Amino acid sequence: MKLRIQANSIRLRLTQGEVHRLGSGGSVEQTTAFSSLAKFCSRVESSSRAQRPSATFENQCITLSLPSLEARQWAESDQVAIEAEQPIGDGTSLRLLIEKDFECVHPRGEEIRDAFPRPHRAAKRS
Repeated sequence: MKLRIQANSIRLRLTQGEVHRLGSGGSVEQTTAFSSLAKFCSRVESSSRAQRPSATFENQCITLSLPSLEARQWAESDQVAIEAEQPIGDGTSLRLLIEKDFECVHPRGEEIRDAFPRPHRAAKRS
C-alpha cells in the first residue's frame, strides 16, 4: 500500500493482493516506525457498517472504511478507483481516493511485483 497525504486529500494505492483482501471483506494495514515508541499506521478496511467511504484518525492511525459491497465490486471489476468527499465542517471536506496500483511506466528502483498490469493505451487517432 502506498499512502499520499496532501492538504485535505488522502490517496491510497493498493496492489492486486491487497485489493483482493479488501474485496474479500478483509483489511490492509501498514506501520511506519519513527522510533521504538512512535509509530504511524495507515489502514483500509471493508466494513458492513460503512454507508459510504470515510476516514478516521485515532491512536496515530488513519483508517479508511469502505462499504463491503462497494469494495467487492471494485475488486472484481476494471474500475480503477473509489473516490469520495468527507465533509469536515466549515464548508470544507477531506478528499478520499483509493486506487489500484499499476506497474510504473519508467522503473524507479521500487518495483512492486504485485502491481496491476498497466492497461494498454488506445492507439492514437489522427
